[in-house]
Amino acid sequence: MGVSSTALCIVWAFSVCLTKWHAPVGAEFVGTFILVFAAAAGPIVNQKYDGAETLIGNAACSGLAVMIVILSTGHISGAHLNPSVTIAFAALRHFPWIQVPAYIAAQVSASICASFALKGIFHPFMSGGITVPSIGTGQAFALEFLMTFNLMFVITAVATDTRAVGELAGIAIGATVLLDILIAGPSTGASMNPARTLGPALATKNYEKIWIYMVSPTLGALAGAAVYSSVKLRGADGEPPRQLRSLRL
Repeated sequence: MGVSSTALCIVWAFSVCLTKWHAPVGAEFVGTFILVFAAAAGPIVNQKYDGAETLIGNAACSGLAVMIVILSTGHISGAHLNPSVTIAFAALRHFPWIQVPAYIAAQVSASICASFALKGIFHPFMSGGITVPSIGTGQAFALEFLMTFNLMFVITAVATDTRAVGELAGIAIGATVLLDILIAGPSTGASMNPARTLGPALATKNYEKIWIYMVSPTLGALAGAAVYSSVKLRGADGEPPRQLRSLRL
């Protein structure tokens, strides 16, 4: 099969997915755009105005963005906003694999759009929005893994367990993002999200150690989801995995 035929097949498959799940995929695009724009804008403004935002401000930008997007679009798409989250949910059978490509395409394209919008607005200060480790490679990998583990553990709790208080999902997940950035922000940027890193990297053409942010968050998300699934209380033996529930308030 030629390159053009392969491209047409990909376009056709994506079109089918977009037609069938247009509302969830569209909500995922808008939600990820808001998240990446806010998460990268905080550090960019901090760079432009000589530390006006501070670490707490940067963490609040991301945490608040996650919270408002979950509260506004969680009932439409589940508000994954993160390829690692989508893959982890699918791996634990909380999300259908057939929808994964469309969700990840929406997340990545939204991140790229948000990043180039920021570049147009804040040029030449875009470098503040990238995530590049200031510590060793192994340390950065471990830190991104642990921060994403924390995040996915909480997400799995509030999104899949009926005993959790689903109405507080946005607050719980947003607070976890804020906490993780306070811990890891100065060291790795606390991305926890391949899409959060990829868009700004493309906009600035800075791909330094980008593989860490592609691999480590995905492994951390898989581990966090698996650990919560193994320790949560079950109503009955053999209870089947649940579809996402609590983010759809």
